Amino acid sequence: MNDSQIIDLLFARSEQGILELSQKYDSQCKSIAKNILNNTLDAEECVNDAYFGIWNSIPPQKPNPLFPYLFRIVRNLSLKKYHANTAVKRNSSYDIALSELESCLASAQTVEETCSAKELSELIDHFLDTLPKKDRILFVRRYWYADPISDLAKTFQMTDNAVSVRLLRIREKLKKYLKKEGFFYE
Repeated sequence: MNDSQIIDLLFARSEQGILELSQKYDSQCKSIAKNILNNTLDAEECVNDAYFGIWNSIPPQKPNPLFPYLFRIVRNLSLKKYHANTAVKRNSSYDIALSELESCLASAQTVEETCSAKELSELIDHFLDTLPKKDRILFVRRYWYADPISDLAKTFQMTDNAVSVRLLRIREKLKKYLKKEGFFYE
């Protein structure tokens, strides 16, 4: 079933729409949530909450395409759960992915003074447009979906070390790009 048919079912308030959505995207949603949370039960809870969120938002929303809309809900719910779970302790898998980006971005205070979050997002989007497709996908899979290095290595048929080096080079390019655009580093 295609996305527009699923949306039509949701607009008709048919529970079949959620079943079809789940059949089509459940494994990807669980993968995103598990990459962030590192806990299968929490990941399943976030995915189920995302389906409930979709049920409540369609209608009136009519997202096109549907899958990024769903994935964003899953990611946001997973991040919220992640922050609740790690208020005292640290979750090594997602913290590692985030810490890799720390050297590219100035401190939060400097970022707020220099540029709004939306402007920063637009700069990063523009930077990603300058990258070759493979590098862009690698960057997004690592830092948006929090895919582990080992999974990326399998997907791109590279060694773990080659993926790490490539990501390092992309982050260095990002850092230079943001510096050129007016971000200052300590």
